[in-house]
Parts: sequence; structure tokens; C-alpha cells
Amino acid sequence: QVQLVESGGDSVQTGGSLKLSCAATGFIFNKCAMGWYRQAPGKERELVSTIGNDIGDDGHTYYADSVKGRFAIFRDNAKRTAYLQMNSLKPEDPAMYYCAAGYGGIRFQQYAYKYWGQGTQVTVS
Repeated sequence: QVQLVESGGDSVQTGGSLKLSCAATGFIFNKCAMGWYRQAPGKERELVSTIGNDIGDDGHTYYADSVKGRFAIFRDNAKRTAYLQMNSLKPEDPAMYYCAAGYGGIRFQQYAYKYWGQGTQVTVS
């Protein structure tokens, strides 16, 4: 059974840090690109960051301009887990954060991701 389970969301103060995790089961993790999206109330879901698979992509990464320099995406294929390290959190960062997986190389469109988690809530006060 395919599952993506996010964890690590919490309430932190402005300037604080959080590390989100996304544990994957039921598919070939190292062949998938992994993405982190977020959706704030009343807003559309947006891409935060994505990392390519380890087959041909060499772990290429992408960051939205709004998080560049503050967030870092990485993956541990042995643990079948993707991570999003979030530093210097700002008042505009609160949202439900979702991870997603899609077979193939790095990707940017939501429709290109086949599997989605249920999300983890990040609050910044």
C-alpha cells in the first residue's frame, strides 16, 4: 500500500526552525522525485521545493524564491524518507505542508506527482 506520511509540523516563533519528514512506503522511493508543497487558508497550493531521484537526476533540487536560502530539501533513500529543513521561518510561511512523489526526474507541476501525503501543519507566531 502506498503511503506518504509527513511529520514535524509544529508552532514556532518567527525566526525559528523546523524539520519536516516524509516517510514513504509502497513504491520504489529512489526512482521518484520528491516535492514539498504548502497551502495556506484561502490560497492555492504552491510548490516549495523539489528534489530529483537518484537515478540520472543526481539529486538536483529546486526552491521557490520565497524560501531560497532558508529551506533545504534532502532525502535518505535507505530510510525512504524525504526532509525539508526550514530555517528563519517567517510569518508568511504558515501552511499545511504536503509531500508528494512521482516516478522520474525532478518535476514542478502538481499533476506530475502521483502520490501525496495528508500534510503536516506549520504555524509561525
